[in-house]
Amino acid sequence: MIKLTLTFGAIEILLGLVAFLGTGRAHFTALIPAAFGLLLVVAGLVARKDSLRKHAMHGAAMVALLGAAGTFSSILKINSLLSGTAERPVAVVTQLIFFVLSVTFLVLCVRSFIAAKKARQAAA
Repeated sequence: MIKLTLTFGAIEILLGLVAFLGTGRAHFTALIPAAFGLLLVVAGLVARKDSLRKHAMHGAAMVALLGAAGTFSSILKINSLLSGTAERPVAVVTQLIFFVLSVTFLVLCVRSFIAAKKARQAAA
């Protein structure tokens, strides 16, 4: 799960940088996915230490939950994007991608937590 956390973090950093460049470097809010990605990378690096892994991975899941919650409203903007009436199409696309990444990572975290719990119970 550590490699997956680092991968999702890197993808979100890249998403934020591409969005920032896509806005002509005019909107610093386009870097929000990069900030979340950086938090995931930090959590992934901290999780390399066995004694901190559980806490770091729960922190990473919280970051994903906050990312998903913060971009949930982007789903409502799909119609305006598809009809060509979106006020800031780059922002809408970025938010949608960030939402999908966050939800996907969160689902993978929950599945991993459940598997780890079952493995601990089986070992006991």
